[in-house]
Amino acid sequence: MLDFLIPQLASSALTSNRFVEPFAGGGAVFFALNPKRALLSDINSELIDLYRGVRRYPIEVWNIFQGFPSTKDAYYKIRDWKHDELDLPTRTARTLYLNRTCFKGMWRHNGNGEFNVGYGGQDRRWVISKETLVWISKKLLRVSLKCCDFEEVIDACEEDDLVFVDPPYRPGECEMVHDHYRYGKFRFDDHKRLAATLGRASARGIRWAMTTSVHPDIVYLFHRYHIVSIPRGTGRKIGTLTKNSGEVLIRNYKEVFQ
Repeated sequence: MLDFLIPQLASSALTSNRFVEPFAGGGAVFFALNPKRALLSDINSELIDLYRGVRRYPIEVWNIFQGFPSTKDAYYKIRDWKHDELDLPTRTARTLYLNRTCFKGMWRHNGNGEFNVGYGGQDRRWVISKETLVWISKKLLRVSLKCCDFEEVIDACEEDDLVFVDPPYRPGECEMVHDHYRYGKFRFDDHKRLAATLGRASARGIRWAMTTSVHPDIVYLFHRYHIVSIPRGTGRKIGTLTKNSGEVLIRNYKEVFQ
């Protein structure tokens, strides 16, 4: 999907004062665009702590991460640790470890707010290296990080900002129940709240772009904007690429599509 998105966003990112992501997730678009100034935000405090920890303590995080055992039993013991009782480097290493060794990289919490995804193996773990964390740390030095709801972030944006929005959803559906980096449920009422928030941003002259589900009820919320289908993506199955992504790119400004 990045091969499609980046050419669509690059020129706008270059001419903006600040790149803003209210649903930071894995930050793939931010790292690919490499803007001079950015604000990354998410309602998931563990995710924002991950960014903060890597930015400040990349070597310490790596040393803890690579020292975790490579067994299923260790995974469940580390999963049971209380996030709030750990120092920042350990919290960061734990989140990174769970993300890289859980089932298909899913991030899901139970009703008590506890991470509850099962073990997925070690195959994805060693894609991460010390050099990777140091590189990410340097990229994050010019980034502001915030943990809050998307509405607060978008309402505080200014005219020269470019807002990129990638809300939680399952392609083709208007209700999201389980998804990557999930923290709470994102219902259709939240999509409507997002549409209203982006409408206020448009009225203030702020440029924004969004990837979202092709579900007609969601698309209709943004029917007055520029909409184009995303030709390739993961679709409904996590980790499986398909020619029919079930997703669209929506923008409130005109730009030639490649």
